[in-house]
Amino acid sequence: MAGALGDDALDTLFREGRSYNGWTGENVSDSEIHAIYELMKMGPTSANMQPARILWCKSDAAKQKLADCAMEGNKQKILTAPVVAIIAYDIDFHEELPWLFPHTDAKSWFAGDEEGRKVHAFRNSSLQGAYLMLAARALGLDCGPMSGFDNAAVDKAFFADQPRHRSNFICGIGHGDKASIFGRSPRPDFDTFNRID
Repeated sequence: MAGALGDDALDTLFREGRSYNGWTGENVSDSEIHAIYELMKMGPTSANMQPARILWCKSDAAKQKLADCAMEGNKQKILTAPVVAIIAYDIDFHEELPWLFPHTDAKSWFAGDEEGRKVHAFRNSSLQGAYLMLAARALGLDCGPMSGFDNAAVDKAFFADQPRHRSNFICGIGHGDKASIFGRSPRPDFDTFNRID
């Protein structure tokens, strides 16, 4: 069993990690993008379904295309980020289960139930998006997750050739500019939203 992480790691991942609105000029390399994925994919999903499909917008053209689908307040965040990940999900994730979860016939659990697959794909790709952010932070990068965009427009612009893919949320990744954030918003005490029965 792994030991508990030290305070420095917990600060990096949680206590001092922030959602950035602006970025320094430092680049994010392709090898860093690959490293994020190599950590992200290890996070648990139901039946190891791995429904997330990530499109990494790194070129100016790709970021402009994405910004064109976003609300006004998010356009500059997208255009100035070194890379913006579109975290999407595959409605037909179950087609990959024979090799991703070979212990049993898991594909049959989801065949013929598209609405159920949408629920599972959205939930588990959301988990994977959270793993992506923790992985980026663990590698010394900062994140700026966003909704505030037209999902249908993003799907048309980026996944027209993969019509079973749907965008979930987007996340800028780079080295955050501390001047772009305000003081941390309140976080509730345990008893506010929790109970132990």
